[in-house]
Amino acid sequence: MSTKNRADFYILAASDEDSRQQFFCRLSEKILGLGLQVFVQVPDEIRAARLDAQLWSWRPDSFVPHALQGVTPEAPITIGWGPELPAHRDVYVNLGLELPAEALQFKRIVEIVVQDDAILEASRSNYRLCQQNGLELHRTDMRG
Repeated sequence: MSTKNRADFYILAASDEDSRQQFFCRLSEKILGLGLQVFVQVPDEIRAARLDAQLWSWRPDSFVPHALQGVTPEAPITIGWGPELPAHRDVYVNLGLELPAEALQFKRIVEIVVQDDAILEASRSNYRLCQQNGLELHRTDMRG
């Protein structure tokens, strides 16, 4: 079994930010099912609040335990913005643009890519960064 850190790039057909967040909501249940902690990086506090609300209400029969950064340090999913990172290094989900070098310390990086020029450009750059740092790369095309 490989102990190499990995990066997963999920390519969606949609072009809007909401689709990225919806996909993350679905994916978060699978990641939590593996017993991993998740840090989700968003660009700002407004988007953090939006994702927080979406996780509470995205499916009536589901509960995705999460918290905003600085609220509950032991939450399985932490939504953050800015440079502060959690203590764990399990899964880093990038819902921003540029992947910070500190993200490479995580065992797994997840990029959710939509058909938006700025996101596509940033994702290509992030892919190269992961490749240059020897991460095991996985690309999943969800466009059909």
